[in-house]
Amino acid sequence: MDASLLRALEAVVGKDGLVSQPTRLVPYESDGLAILRQRPDLVLLPRDTGEAAACYRLLHEAQVPIVARGAGTGLSGGATPVAGGVVVGTARMRDVLELNTEDRYARVQAGLVNASLSRECDPHGLFYAPDPSSQRACTIGGNVAENSGGPHCFKYGATTQHVLGLVIVQHDGTVLDLSGPIVDPDGYDLVGLFVGSEGTFGMATEVTLRLTPKPPVVETLLAVFDGLEAACDSVTEMIAERLEPSAIEILDQLTIRAVEDSVFAAGYPTDAGAVLLVEVEGLEEEVAVTSEDIRAIFARHPVLEVRSARDPEERLKLWAGRKGAFGAMGRIAPDLYVADACVPRTKLAEMVRATIEIARERGLRLATVFHAGDGNLHPNICYDRRDPDEVERVLDAGRAILERCVDAGGSLTGEHGVGIEKLEQMEYLFSEADLAAMCRVRDAWDPERRMNPGKLVPLRACGEIRAAALPS
Repeated sequence: MDASLLRALEAVVGKDGLVSQPTRLVPYESDGLAILRQRPDLVLLPRDTGEAAACYRLLHEAQVPIVARGAGTGLSGGATPVAGGVVVGTARMRDVLELNTEDRYARVQAGLVNASLSRECDPHGLFYAPDPSSQRACTIGGNVAENSGGPHCFKYGATTQHVLGLVIVQHDGTVLDLSGPIVDPDGYDLVGLFVGSEGTFGMATEVTLRLTPKPPVVETLLAVFDGLEAACDSVTEMIAERLEPSAIEILDQLTIRAVEDSVFAAGYPTDAGAVLLVEVEGLEEEVAVTSEDIRAIFARHPVLEVRSARDPEERLKLWAGRKGAFGAMGRIAPDLYVADACVPRTKLAEMVRATIEIARERGLRLATVFHAGDGNLHPNICYDRRDPDEVERVLDAGRAILERCVDAGGSLTGEHGVGIEKLEQMEYLFSEADLAAMCRVRDAWDPERRMNPGKLVPLRACGEIRAAALPS
């Protein structure tokens, strides 16, 4: 990279905010989708919107590709460079700028860790509802880019339903202030359009978020089943009966055993075929009636055991196993490929069987843990990326799973985004006219297509240079 550009960038972010040594660049060559890797030429870590905008202006003048990055916990390659360029990270942008408890919103920097916001709000009886499984590490800016979900999105919805405003640094360093909070914006809803754009429209540096009152009563149910099908059928009946728990999660036997052998051990029975976590919240009477109705459904499928927890510590332990499940998979294999697709909830059991068969046909080990309430499947393929043949089988299984889910009436992603991983399948789901429309919207925000190039929309549709990230 040009020496004068490096000096100018260092003058903006300081020595601590510029990462150029090859060994220090290694952590930035992929996000959680480690099967695809490409090292950036440089990493910049601005402290605020002003520094980020100054960096973007300099990089715009030099025509350098830019990838915005939060904590790197994404699972679709959204923060992985495809052709070198510069990663602009939010690791030093972690402040809560405003906490308005009367109007129930917060303004935060994009690098704030998701769980930190709820901790800040807790003394005021409020919390931030979207709760990705990585919420102790993932950042608000990354959640905005991917429109992240989480277990409790069954009741509260994904990130987009909680974003009231944004401050955005655009491709040329211009700052677009949409910080709001505006519940019903006049004209085009640019905030709604930006959420889920996966870094292709620019970089959110500040976010205004809706806060939610904590429910007075919360009860977590753990239902133990012989197998996955009974657990899935219970979920289908819950939805048909119009019951509204706040979260519905399923873990299969392989996942249970990995969790119980790890630091995330939650007391799940290791001989169970599957466990179902259901959380019910609201007023005392509401929780009691809903829990009784759910127990009656369990009994019809049938259930082996039902446990209940209202004490915060007991509930936290039950949820620790679910939130730590992906990390626990390291006990099975050194690498993990987490697929992400949504299917109609009436087809949960059928699609779980299909994913198991796809993995078995390719000689792969698969563990299943997913947001059953949303029909959001997460088949987890355990593998070793040092084995090129196994890597190819994993990628082939991932494609097959996604296409099978679309054939069943589902979608390509529930919360992880498209990134690099699902580019080919976008053409499977969307027509040429659909993709061309997406490209026109992208060009309105970034006419030079330097913001996170090679992501979200297939290369052929937008005429981009093919991504350089390859299996390694």
